[in-house]
Amino acid sequence: MVCHHRGAYLLTMGTVVSWELTMYPTYLTIVPLFHCNGWGHTWMMPVLGGTIVFCRDVTAGAIYDAIADHGVSHFGGAPIVLNMLIQAKPDQRREFSHIVHAFTAGAPPAAATLAAIEPLGFSVKQVYGLTETYGHITECLWDAQWDALPQADRAAIKARTGVVQPMAGQAVVMDANMQPVPRDGATQGEIMIRGNTVMKGYYKNPEATAEAFAGGWFHSGDIAFQHPNGYIKITDRAKDIIISGGENISSVEVENALMHHPAVSLCAVVARPNSTWGEVPCAFVELKADTEVTEAQLIAFARKHLAGFKTPKHVVFGELPKTSTGKIQKFMLRNAAKLLE
Repeated sequence: MVCHHRGAYLLTMGTVVSWELTMYPTYLTIVPLFHCNGWGHTWMMPVLGGTIVFCRDVTAGAIYDAIADHGVSHFGGAPIVLNMLIQAKPDQRREFSHIVHAFTAGAPPAAATLAAIEPLGFSVKQVYGLTETYGHITECLWDAQWDALPQADRAAIKARTGVVQPMAGQAVVMDANMQPVPRDGATQGEIMIRGNTVMKGYYKNPEATAEAFAGGWFHSGDIAFQHPNGYIKITDRAKDIIISGGENISSVEVENALMHHPAVSLCAVVARPNSTWGEVPCAFVELKADTEVTEAQLIAFARKHLAGFKTPKHVVFGELPKTSTGKIQKFMLRNAAKLLE
C-alpha cells in the first residue's frame, strides 16, 4: 500500500473532531503500533498534550488497571476487547469514577455487546474504515433525540456503521452499476470511498490498484445498505456472504442473533459446503466461562430470531483464531468448516 502524508494528517487531526477530544486526554494503546490506528492515534496525542499508556498484554485486568491507575480516558479496540471487559471476573475489575470513551472497529459489533458495555462506565462509538483509508472514515454519530429510546433500541442504532467523518471525503453504498442504492434501509450494495483519506494504490501492483479503483472510487468489498437518514449499516464482507439455495445470508446477521444467547462469548459464522443447498451457515462459538449450551439448544435459540434458512446447521465450540488486533480469522474457519464430518 502506498500512503501519502495528507491522508495520515487528515486522519490524525480529524479524529480530534470526531471523537470530541479536548486537551490532555489519556489514551490507552491496545492495537499494535503497526496497525493504521496504532500510528494514527499515536500521532494525534502530542497535538493535544496527551498521555499514551501502552498495554503490552491485552487482558481485561490490564485494561481495568490502566483505567484505575492512570486515569485512561480513551481507547480503541475491536468488539472482542469490549466482550473481554464485559465478561471480566470480579478479581479482574477495578473501580473508576469517570466515563471512558472507546472507538470500536475491526468487525461490526453486536448490539448485545454495546448494550452490555455501557452500564460498566464506557461510552462506545462504532467507527469503520480500512488500512487503505488510514483507518476509520465513518462513525455512528449520535443524535440526542435517540436518548429517550429503550436501551436495546439505542444499542441497535449504535451498531450502525454510521456517516462519513469530517476529515474524510465520501462513503456511499453503490450497486453493481456504481449508482447509489436507495436509502431504504434494505437495498444492499458495496461501500465505495473516495477522498484524501484513501491510499494512492497498492505498491508495485498496478493490476490490483486498477481493480480497487475501478470507476474512480475505492471498492471496499464491504456489503451494506443505507438508512433514510444516510447512516450506513454493514451486512457483511462480500467474501463472507453465504449463498444457500440461491438465497443470500449475512453472516453478521446470524452472528448478532447468536450473541444474544447468555452463554455465548464470541461467535463467527461461515459457509460450509452442502450437496443440497450449495452452502449452509456453520457457527463457531466461544462460550463464557462456567456456562454450557448444546448445539441443538443454540440452533433452536437462533431459529427463534432468524428465518429457517438462515439458522446455523452446524455449531462448533472452541476458541476462535484471531489476529493481533482481535479480528477473527474467518479464512481459517472456512477451511475448518470444509473438513467437518
